[in-house]
Amino acid sequence: MTIPPILFTDLYQLTMMQGYFLYGLHQQEAVFDLYYRRNPFQGGYAVWAGLDVALNYLEGLKFSETDLAYLKSLGQFRPEFLDALRGWRFTCKVTAFPEGSAVFPSEPLLSVQGPLWEAQLVETALLNVLNFQTLIATKAARCVTAAQGGEHKGTIVEFGARRAQGPDGALGAARASVVGGARGTSNVEAAQRYGLPVTGTHAHAWVESFASELDAFRAYAEMFPDSSTLLLDTFDTLESGLPNALTVARELREKGHELQGVRLDSGDLAYLSARVRQALDEAGFPDVKIVASNDLSEFVIESVIREGGRIDVYGIGTQLATGGGDGGGALGGVYKLVSLGGTDKMKLTGDPSKSSIPGVKRVFRATDPEGQTVWDVVAHEADHSPLPGERVSDPSNPLRSARINPDLVWHDARQVVMDLGLRTQPRETLAEVQARAAHELAHLPSGTLRLLNPHIYRVSLSRPLQEHRDALVSELRERHGL
Repeated sequence: MTIPPILFTDLYQLTMMQGYFLYGLHQQEAVFDLYYRRNPFQGGYAVWAGLDVALNYLEGLKFSETDLAYLKSLGQFRPEFLDALRGWRFTCKVTAFPEGSAVFPSEPLLSVQGPLWEAQLVETALLNVLNFQTLIATKAARCVTAAQGGEHKGTIVEFGARRAQGPDGALGAARASVVGGARGTSNVEAAQRYGLPVTGTHAHAWVESFASELDAFRAYAEMFPDSSTLLLDTFDTLESGLPNALTVARELREKGHELQGVRLDSGDLAYLSARVRQALDEAGFPDVKIVASNDLSEFVIESVIREGGRIDVYGIGTQLATGGGDGGGALGGVYKLVSLGGTDKMKLTGDPSKSSIPGVKRVFRATDPEGQTVWDVVAHEADHSPLPGERVSDPSNPLRSARINPDLVWHDARQVVMDLGLRTQPRETLAEVQARAAHELAHLPSGTLRLLNPHIYRVSLSRPLQEHRDALVSELRERHGL
């Protein structure tokens, strides 16, 4: 996906920057947290994605003369402010979960610490990149879970370019899909840009362009004798497409080649794939893969497997590239000020569920003796890791609390990924990020990956942070006469 330019922001970020500058507030040290309140798709987790893109954006931020001339033309920005932007660059510290981590509501996924006007400007672009990439990576992981859920294990590939929200949406979706576990994409630009396996078959138009379906299959196989996947459903999957594909498979074998796969794009995928698999096996082609498309989702995949389907590869388009489905469409990530000039800040609001958690924080993550990840605790920056027997609170309901188990091992779940506007960690390949996501999901508590009514992973606030939050709520209410 394209790295956002510096003017990829909401106007009010720039007008606030000017205000901070004119009132002498711009160099105060601020801390903003990026987090979300509810898991997407009514699921039990999210897969954190887009961090590498976000860091690329932050590293390259600067105002060009063209940018400044445009801002001047708006008539809202003073000359002294525009002059100050000429030497402006991003110098903040960024702390974040490693990309590919399993993450959960209410915990700060990324924190930006530095001069107020710098940390303020980047809100829009960070939320745009990280909300979308995390949404799509989570959708891909759910589809992978469904595809791996039966005796016959399948893989997924991303087929969504034509339904994505524009070219950048398509490229971002392809990247994020791989973080979540997809094994390739049909998007050639995405494959080139990110080093992904590129995959594809042919369209119904190819078959319709020849005198017969058999002629079309033969022509395609002649061009690609070792990598042909034939689309079976232009006329009739079982009565026409399958027999013609078997004819071509035999002809390829006689010439020393093998048919790679067949694709189903309509109808009852469970029934058709079972029939096609039986026919391929009986004809001596057990290694020919069955690919399915046609508006797939994790729930369709789960249904196909439950009903005895035999699909090897799921090409997922609309539902994956757009993050569609119940509870999808957008990840509700927010970016909130939690400290300014050394004073903790908090959004109080009339809706308690939207109240923020004040202060500079750490996130501790626990594993049990079996190596399973079981608990996250959000604490103040100066807090120690949770101690056995210590009581911690639910961030959405302080009256719900629990004691720390004595057999848990705790570690910091986040790391500093940028300081003074420069990366502090080596860049990772997408394969490394994908492997982290797979490992993290495999070690979550049983039921967390369930597509419906999942286990709720525990995220708590340390007792000192909860007490500080309660005190700040009381102070704010008194100050504002609430």
